[in-house]
Amino acid sequence: MGEIPRGELRENSDISMAKRALITGITGQDGSYLAELLLEKGYEVVGMMRRSSAPNLWRIQHIVDRITLKPADLLDQLSLLRLIDEVRPHELYNLAAMSFVPASWDQPMLTGEFNAQGVTRVLDAVRRVDPSIKFYQASSSEMFGKVREVPQTELTPFYPRSPYGVSKVFAHYITVNYRESYNLFAVSGMLFNHESPRRGLEFVTRKVTDGVARIKYGLADTLSVGNLDAHRDWGFAGDYVRAMWLMLQQDRPDDYVIATGVSHSVRELIEIAFGHAGLDWEKYVRVDSALLRPAEVEHLLGDASKAKAELGWTPDVDFERLVQMMVDADLERLAPMKRTAATARAGAQ
Repeated sequence: MGEIPRGELRENSDISMAKRALITGITGQDGSYLAELLLEKGYEVVGMMRRSSAPNLWRIQHIVDRITLKPADLLDQLSLLRLIDEVRPHELYNLAAMSFVPASWDQPMLTGEFNAQGVTRVLDAVRRVDPSIKFYQASSSEMFGKVREVPQTELTPFYPRSPYGVSKVFAHYITVNYRESYNLFAVSGMLFNHESPRRGLEFVTRKVTDGVARIKYGLADTLSVGNLDAHRDWGFAGDYVRAMWLMLQQDRPDDYVIATGVSHSVRELIEIAFGHAGLDWEKYVRVDSALLRPAEVEHLLGDASKAKAELGWTPDVDFERLVQMMVDADLERLAPMKRTAATARAGAQ
């Protein structure tokens, strides 16, 4: 492939000499927060998007005029080679994935293609086009699964309990393998659960806060959930993308657990969310056995001591503030629906 000098992606760009980052999965929760962070730091940001019949830009709509979006797909090696050759990023953040754990049982093969072989395709494209590109892989606490020790560190053995977790273990080790085999600056962030108002509605945290807002406004009567006693180490996505960036600023590549070090149950999540809206959760929450996982991950709790010592990273937003932030955002988002429903009820009387 022909060499494309850095800094020529955009003609006459006044930031052409700035660092350039390529983000796969830029339209997702983490991608949107990371893009904001990098823009604040003066980066030129390029996002990879899969072609789709309907655009999914709501998380990045406020910055879409400040970034460049390019088509490519983790399932298509040629498209990745072309994209990386064209963009020539200094840093590549691979955040694209099949990220909803329960869906990985319904589509285990596709989950593996995206989350495991997709990472291999990106790494190999980096190796072939420009091995100097710094590469970040989004690993997951789901790799620990049926945990061997509490809390979990970078040295805790993996025991994944879902096709998603298994695919992430493959991706984690193929990143290590390419780092050691080809001397790539390739790192993995073993991020524990991280949430925000931009979390998808299918995830339990956002399902709860959206449910709270709907019940508060009279748009729903109940909220169905699965295992109330499952524990997670939940943090704020905006804090966690800062850790991603810090990993690529180090002198040598390494892997890090990113977590708050505090575990909470789904029951606690529900209590805080309903309480913040002035509601008694026990009047509205229903446990539905159909929502239980085939193999549950019971107690994920991360030890981010290494990240604190080597990266200088600590989270800023605690669990209660995170949940309140998400409830407030959903109340604001659904306020127009409340007014519409109230108007319809008044008209029917």
